[in-house]
Amino acid sequence: MARASTPTPPANRLGAVFYTSVALCALFVLWATLFTDSLDAVTGAALNWITGTFGWVYLVASLAMLGFLVVLATSRFGRIRLGADTDRPEFSTLSWLAMILAAVMGIGLVSYGVSEPISHFVTPPHALAQPGTKHAAVVAMQYSFFDWGLHAWAIFAVFGIALGYSTHRKGRKGLVSPMLRPLLGDRVEGPLGKAIDVLAIFATLFGTTTSLGLGALQINGGLSRLFGVSGGTGTQILIIAVVTLLFTISAITGLHKGIRFLSETSMGLAVLLFGFVLLLGPTGFVLNLLVESLGQYAGDFIPMSLRTGIFGELEWMQSWTYFMLAWWISWGAFVGVFLARISKGRTIREFVIAVLGVPSAVFFLWFTAFGGSAIFEDAFRGGQVAQAAAQDSNNAIFAMLETLPWPTVTSLIAMALVLLFFISGADANTFVLSMLSSDGHPRPRTSVLALWGGLTGVTAIVLLVAGGLDALQNTVIVTAAPFVLVMLALAVSLWRELRQDPLVATVPEKKEPVAVGTVPKDPEV
Repeated sequence: MARASTPTPPANRLGAVFYTSVALCALFVLWATLFTDSLDAVTGAALNWITGTFGWVYLVASLAMLGFLVVLATSRFGRIRLGADTDRPEFSTLSWLAMILAAVMGIGLVSYGVSEPISHFVTPPHALAQPGTKHAAVVAMQYSFFDWGLHAWAIFAVFGIALGYSTHRKGRKGLVSPMLRPLLGDRVEGPLGKAIDVLAIFATLFGTTTSLGLGALQINGGLSRLFGVSGGTGTQILIIAVVTLLFTISAITGLHKGIRFLSETSMGLAVLLFGFVLLLGPTGFVLNLLVESLGQYAGDFIPMSLRTGIFGELEWMQSWTYFMLAWWISWGAFVGVFLARISKGRTIREFVIAVLGVPSAVFFLWFTAFGGSAIFEDAFRGGQVAQAAAQDSNNAIFAMLETLPWPTVTSLIAMALVLLFFISGADANTFVLSMLSSDGHPRPRTSVLALWGGLTGVTAIVLLVAGGLDALQNTVIVTAAPFVLVMLALAVSLWRELRQDPLVATVPEKKEPVAVGTVPKDPEV
């Protein structure tokens, strides 16, 4: 049986990738600070050109990644481990899933769990329903599932498998460029490979600053609604500064301490709040809406996945579908590195099933419980959740919680969740940025961790000052565009390498007859 090589940590040195990426980040911060109007004009023009001409690429690429993963999981490649054949998982399954959910996309649960469904309810996507109707409620959940479900996690899973296979089974550095060796050959060691790694860092940085900006807006909205704290840019800057300090300290403490503790704590609070809303809210309505919306989502899956909004819907697509897909692609390298780091010893089949299925199910349940409760309140009780969301999307979850018992307590829990998700997501991001810029070293220097933590916070502040949420969304779509090509190349490279893997190249997958009274041998041991 083949045994893969064990990765040897590279020297913890800083090279051209580190200095180039830091310099580019600093130049961008200066540009956004000194020439804000120029930044807005350039990113706005680039946004319209990219989405108007190549927006369909985001749709096709994400659907292709999902199909690719289904093939991997159901084929003989699913038996391959992300590591040596004898490796087993480092973390328990519960800790593993908690780290995935909290450190990757947790902040979206609070920021979008109510605001997106209620927004789609009053303004149905692509005019597919009359606003405020039963069908509008189903369509609202259907498109929320689309934005936060299988497509997003398919993108993350492809990066995670490719990085896990490259580092744990092939013994390569924890970088994006070495995974493209089957396509680029020795050029991955030269300027082209370094350019790819810099691009991965740049895309990752802006994907995360978008999350930080959203988190700051959400915390600011909660403070304003609950305690009358005056909102505004100054408050948001203070929030980002404080949280930046916290997540940088957490990143320095390491994966097993800071990130793991924050992830498990935030998951516990999330389960508590979810159970409260589901049990004390309109439970029957929520469960019926979940079942019907899942049916609509499954039935319209392919048409919905390829709907471009060609007839005058570009602005809506930029605000929702294209932004979401670009956001996930920009997070691809970050999430891939993180998933690979915590998934050593898991089989590809196990990885695909867990990473696609479990987080998607959690998001479907959460969005239906919170968004469905808001829809029920507005549709049957004359509520004002949609109105609150229209005034400020950050008010949506607090307006919904005010319709249930103990709103102050639950709103404080929601704010605590945002803060914990805020810190754990940026914590993991800082670790990954430091690793990518340190030649793939699994234990980056403390000084590098502190530098990337600070740069992430500063970039988020600059983008908020430059144009708020619009600036964050525009920048992430533009910076993610070239990374789509890297993602597609990654899938092709991974396929070529898996076909040559000793486990599938020399041991064909076939069922052997089992004699009566014997115990079948586990093919994965």
